[in-house]
Amino acid sequence: MTNLSIIIPTYNEKGNIAPLMKLLSATFKDTDYEVIFVDDNSPDGTADTIRSQKDFGKAVKLVTRSGKLGLATAVQAGVKIASATWLLIMDGDLSHPPQIARKMFDLKDDFDLIVASRNIGKTGDRNLAAHRDFISKTAEFLCRPLIGNSTSDPMSGFFLIKKNIFEKTKIRVRGYKILLNILHDNTKIKIKDFPYTFALRYSGKTKLGVREVINYLFDLIRLVL
Repeated sequence: MTNLSIIIPTYNEKGNIAPLMKLLSATFKDTDYEVIFVDDNSPDGTADTIRSQKDFGKAVKLVTRSGKLGLATAVQAGVKIASATWLLIMDGDLSHPPQIARKMFDLKDDFDLIVASRNIGKTGDRNLAAHRDFISKTAEFLCRPLIGNSTSDPMSGFFLIKKNIFEKTKIRVRGYKILLNILHDNTKIKIKDFPYTFALRYSGKTKLGVREVINYLFDLIRLVL
């Protein structure tokens, strides 16, 4: 049985696929893992690049969708075909270091959810542009009344979680902060924060824009209702 399912939503990440797979392969070489890409019809040929990976159809799987349907639903689509008891959610642009993911995975036996946090340890440099850092901190401030202090970085999109906990969570958010939904609905689980520094994306452009900010505000409303 597969030990770990790595779920990576993608949109226009063609230039990142090969270096990411190389790092994942080296980092998890002693682990029975699978990588599940969920691609939202990337016009740059991301899906074809994924299909060209040597383990495609075996350790590398691909879910293709008709368009940009939201990160939360992309993760859900990946979970549906995941075969492992543990799920690693991460970005496909190399901003989430696989080496950190490995260290998180090594701690799994003592926790239900391990969050890669930019807000603890020696991680003062978040590697975010000023406007993105402001947006992130404002978003965190707005969500605190809903989730308390269960984690130092509720805005993280990089986390390891038991599959059964994810499956029992009623996902209501549609945007890019699915962790908020998990934290809101699972107040009794054991959570560990693991420090990391957010890395600059390897290739391509950021997806954060006005639309994503608006979606986040609606996601907060969905959690309250």
